[in-house]
Amino acid sequence: MKNSSYRICSRCLYDTTIPGIRFDSNGVCQYCTIHDELEKQYRINDLSAGRLANILKKIKKHGWKKKYDCVVGVSGGVDSTYTLYKAVNLGLKPLAVHFDNGWNSEIAVNNIEVVTRKLNVDLETIVADWEEFKLLQKSFLLASVSDAEIPTDVTIHAVLHQVAAQENIHYVLIGHSFRTEGVVPKTWTYMDGKYIDSVHKIFSGKRLQSLPRLTLSRLLYYWFVKKIHSIPLLNYIPYDKAIAATILEKELGWRNYGGHHHESLYTVFFQSYYLPKKFGIDKRILALSARVRSGSIGREDALEQIKRSPYPLDEKIVDYAIKKLGLSAEDFKNIMSAPIKSFVDYPTYFPLVQFFWFPLFIAYKLNLVPKILYYKFKG
Repeated sequence: MKNSSYRICSRCLYDTTIPGIRFDSNGVCQYCTIHDELEKQYRINDLSAGRLANILKKIKKHGWKKKYDCVVGVSGGVDSTYTLYKAVNLGLKPLAVHFDNGWNSEIAVNNIEVVTRKLNVDLETIVADWEEFKLLQKSFLLASVSDAEIPTDVTIHAVLHQVAAQENIHYVLIGHSFRTEGVVPKTWTYMDGKYIDSVHKIFSGKRLQSLPRLTLSRLLYYWFVKKIHSIPLLNYIPYDKAIAATILEKELGWRNYGGHHHESLYTVFFQSYYLPKKFGIDKRILALSARVRSGSIGREDALEQIKRSPYPLDEKIVDYAIKKLGLSAEDFKNIMSAPIKSFVDYPTYFPLVQFFWFPLFIAYKLNLVPKILYYKFKG
């Protein structure tokens, strides 16, 4: 039973289980407002083709006479694979980059190999030092925060920028669409390089050695010295995940791996067990709310999907994850029962961002920082 202060957005599925959620006089949450602001930035209309053509022109100009003109991160999932597929179809020369953190499903690995071969795209795979990465993941579980999947997310972005810098490539294409993925509340998933370093040091007693990281200095170096731009390609085109999956299956032999982002076995464990059991978080509301805001599904239908069944759970994957991380049953029991904390309980760049909020806003207006990064902190 919901408590008496429970409230749900009148437009989407976000509710007061999200710390920091706010509603306007019409009962609409701030994440719907952010979605609308992003819609203005990435309008899909008669001018969309022209805007995309201008971006492609810049990418091709900077990549003229080079082997590659952009970097595309690939995971074997729908979004990243379709981004690579579109990049090739739009006449770009992408270098596919994959970060292997030790949790790839067999289907994901096969998808990456098959798709890059059929598209005739070079693939560079960066393999994590498993012992170090495992220790980092354990540190985030011990930190008792809902951000425990960000070691992978941050490292992926670090790897993409690192490779782009090494190859003198100015553009990184991101396989993310706010219309299908939603706007992630920072109180659910916050990430920055200092947060990664501090949590790891606190709970492992060690400093990260081999993993590429996005510290503030590295980020500024990539932006202003190497002039690397992140382009969320899927935001510029009409994108439907189900239609994209069908195209990839028919044209490239790509195979579906099941649930949302289940190309990673850690994600299966994290989203189907760890988040709902410890934090009461069901990440399906992010994608469903995005589709509601975008008009591809009705709100009542989305609510029914959430109510109909809990997040699908595979107990074998949970056991596999616990053993792979080297945790005993008692260790994991203590992790699950530990008091809940958040990123504000640890050293991060967030206080610095708050202090320099106005310059960040100006940089966003001048297109000096990625729009999605600005909205991430704003949310």
